[in-house]
Amino acid sequence: MISSFSSLVSDSSIFGLCVALGIGLLVGAERERRKGAGPMRAAAGVRTFVVTATLGAVGMLLGGSIVLAVVALAVGMLAVVAYQRSREDDPGMTTEIALLLTCLLGGLAVQAPALAAGIGAGLALLLAARNRIHYFVHSVLTVRELHDAVLFAAAALIVLPLSPDRFIGPFDAINLHTIARLVVLIMAIGGLGHISMRALGPRFGLPVAGFAAGFVSSTATIYLMGERAKKAPMQMSGAVAGATLSSLATIIQMAVVIALVQPTLLDALFFPLSCGGLVAGVYSLFFIFKKSTTSNALHRENLGRAFDLKVAFIFVAIVSTILLVSTALSAWLGLRGTLLAAALSGLVDAHATAASVSTQVATNKLLVKEAVWAILLGLTTNTLMKAAVAYKAGGVQYLARILPGLFFTIGTIWLSLWLA
Repeated sequence: MISSFSSLVSDSSIFGLCVALGIGLLVGAERERRKGAGPMRAAAGVRTFVVTATLGAVGMLLGGSIVLAVVALAVGMLAVVAYQRSREDDPGMTTEIALLLTCLLGGLAVQAPALAAGIGAGLALLLAARNRIHYFVHSVLTVRELHDAVLFAAAALIVLPLSPDRFIGPFDAINLHTIARLVVLIMAIGGLGHISMRALGPRFGLPVAGFAAGFVSSTATIYLMGERAKKAPMQMSGAVAGATLSSLATIIQMAVVIALVQPTLLDALFFPLSCGGLVAGVYSLFFIFKKSTTSNALHRENLGRAFDLKVAFIFVAIVSTILLVSTALSAWLGLRGTLLAAALSGLVDAHATAASVSTQVATNKLLVKEAVWAILLGLTTNTLMKAAVAYKAGGVQYLARILPGLFFTIGTIWLSLWLA
């Protein structure tokens, strides 16, 4: 008897019991504040939650998952009884569900204490933020924004994982998983811009969103900013600043990619890329601080939608067409050198060009001087692609404002390389 009991007692089991006790105290303390007092008070407070969490841990120690399931069933039945008594005064079931989850977390703490502690802290935070969540959903979040959030969640959590990750179509140029990921990316960039505008206004929100989204795809960011500027001309300056800052993010990320793959190659490109990034940053400041007759504050109904699926599909169609044409040319003409390959891949993604060329330098298949020319050629064709995308999305007015920034940036990079 003593030996069997001693086998249950170990450092891990004691630690699991302590974690279960902490979860019960944390969640129970929050529920105690909402328990109320008097005959109509809620059934579960800090003591009930602590006992329930400990009961789940002890059940797991004594009999594993089977005993824990029996304990959870008993706790669930007691929670139903408590709800039947209090539903007239409080029709919500938050406390009862939280009590059952606390029991299960107590059992989980024995096997995975870190995971149980994280879930318990998240549960306590969710319960404590009740008023803020209710206010956000009812008073801050619009019906359109809620619809967009559900649509984005469906695309990111359902469509993207189910998309097959293999190449199909002519020349095996199309990957459905990549297309789905690009659609989700466009939706995420649009949502980021929308949230930034809600928080900071178009003058500062769009530049922040553009810079952040540029680390994912500068071309997609320029396209989305152009669409926004076309639909709301009063946001033109902020959209141009965000689009320009996305090019700065491209340069920063390119430098990071090169440094990770082949640091010696970055030594040859550091000065040109730094000068180009500086020009992009300075050019964006002109539009960020440009005086405007419109107010920085917008009404919620004038913000538009977080994203437009039609816009996302149009952009994906453009990128897929370029990929198909590039693959076809490579198949028909063969490999005509690193420069041709860099120019073709740069139309879609400058980072991919930098990564592939840096890898060739690391494996001694390419000289540093040749790699520098290949990377900058890919960056140049990527700039031309951005200009075409800007015209397609925002028209002449948007292109006229963003084109000088694009050409000044790439021109400075080539000039700095020549001077160096």
